Amino acid sequence: MQDFNLYFKLGTEHILTWEALDHILFVSALCLRYLIKDWRKVIVLVTAFTIGHSITLALSALGYVHVSTKWIEFLIPITIVATAINNLLQKNNAVEQSSKFPLIYFFALFFGLIHGLAYASSFLSLEGKEGLVEHLLAFNIGIEVAQLLVVAIVLAISFIFVQVLKLKRFWWVRVASVLILISSLNMAFHRFPL
Repeated sequence: MQDFNLYFKLGTEHILTWEALDHILFVSALCLRYLIKDWRKVIVLVTAFTIGHSITLALSALGYVHVSTKWIEFLIPITIVATAINNLLQKNNAVEQSSKFPLIYFFALFFGLIHGLAYASSFLSLEGKEGLVEHLLAFNIGIEVAQLLVVAIVLAISFIFVQVLKLKRFWWVRVASVLILISSLNMAFHRFPL
């Protein structure tokens, strides 16, 4: 149980620290289009990201996938840029109703695959491959819990701006997405590997 707590805490810290600003920005960009009433859809969306993250973290930690850390650190803000641009290109901010699995769910899953590659070497350096499956499970549960906390905060802020202060949802999503876009472009510029 002590190991579970350690890796669960590492998972939450992987999302809830200043060094994890890229993850916070990504999850925030994913959730901007949604309101509190859409909480089930947001949970599926964030879980899709965690599944992608878990797959590549496991494959990388087990030595099946090797990608340059510098390129992964560069690609992470690019995923945020793409998500923010996707928000800006939406014709209206209503949640996509035409499909049971909107395109943004696949964005979350695919971008989760990229984000998961970033942490594998650090994860393995903790103790190697012994107990890896249990530790990955605890770590990913920690990530999911932390992401859901970020989601709750983003949905609460959206509620304040859109439903309390009566800012048009269109403008809330646009302004927040532009701020995230600027921040992530700056991050990508500073992480460019060449």
